Amino acid sequence: MFNQHKKIMETKAKSEYDIMYDNYKPLVVKAVRTLIKCDETVKDVTQDVFIKVYRKMKHFRGESKLSTWVAKIAYKTSISHVRKPLKNEHSYDESPELIANERDEELNQIKIEKEQAKKYLLEMIEELPVHYRTVLTLFHLEEFSYKEIEEITEMPEGTIKSYLSRARKILKEKLEKVVETEKTNIFTDYV
Repeated sequence: MFNQHKKIMETKAKSEYDIMYDNYKPLVVKAVRTLIKCDETVKDVTQDVFIKVYRKMKHFRGESKLSTWVAKIAYKTSISHVRKPLKNEHSYDESPELIANERDEELNQIKIEKEQAKKYLLEMIEELPVHYRTVLTLFHLEEFSYKEIEEITEMPEGTIKSYLSRARKILKEKLEKVVETEKTNIFTDYV
């Protein structure tokens, strides 16, 4: 009888874990990816995050949203991983999405240009210092509030606002340089 009850509880726990995993995987992957670039490492750290979330769930007090609590664990686990000495870290390689079977070449070109612009912007974000990149990603891509970011990163709100402002300024300056370079390079084919 005891073993049957234990098995039922384990099945229930597994299904709760699966539900948690399905609901929060995109959030955790994005949070981990802000600090870690290697796809395999992102998968490993994501798995570690969910193991920690599952083990610590009984300690969740409900003082913040569950998503904020999960993101905080993801952030701290990623920081811990980054601080470990690197062993055979692979380079980050994103394969571009292929746009297949498009009949209208103009629409295809617009899609390609948008994808390239998005990829380029994300690459620029990746080049930011880690604190700037983290705050920018949590605020603009994950849409967390200052208060939630404060809970996740344990940085004061003023520091978060400062890092966010500096990150935006750096990105703006980089984009302005690119635009200026493009303006001057546009006629090089005709000279």
